[in-house]
Amino acid sequence: MDKIDKKLVTLLQENARMPLKALAEQVFLSSPAVSARIERLEEEGIIQGYEAKINQLKIGYHITAFINLEVAPARKPEFYPFIQSCSSVVECNCVTGNYSMLLKVVFPSTMELDAFIGQLQQFGRTSTQIVFSTPVQTRGINVNVDVNDIGNTTE
Repeated sequence: MDKIDKKLVTLLQENARMPLKALAEQVFLSSPAVSARIERLEEEGIIQGYEAKINQLKIGYHITAFINLEVAPARKPEFYPFIQSCSSVVECNCVTGNYSMLLKVVFPSTMELDAFIGQLQQFGRTSTQIVFSTPVQTRGINVNVDVNDIGNTTE
């Protein structure tokens, strides 16, 4: 990725609906050139898709929680299809540590969260943290950072 690609990725992370003409003006290229670059970034798998950011509170999802779940390796083939079918699970990560899974979930109420945790416990031990506030919302990746410079500070 060159500097123009990085600028395009940054702009699209900020607003995936930015018109092609506006993107072209920002990177000083023609609209067809920008379109070709975006298509290449998609083909290379750098841009994997586009999505809308939804205000979960306005659609009735007042509870966000993180659930740690201990799943035995032998149960993972059964667990993965189950968890993929759960629409309230917005993220599921296989992690290191005392628990093997970290789930981010959203629910309208603690009653639904409690019922879901009951279902999860068939797979193993859980530990749940309910989110009070989110000072840093999900954001895009800073593509302008040189990965070779990470950790090489002189402070």
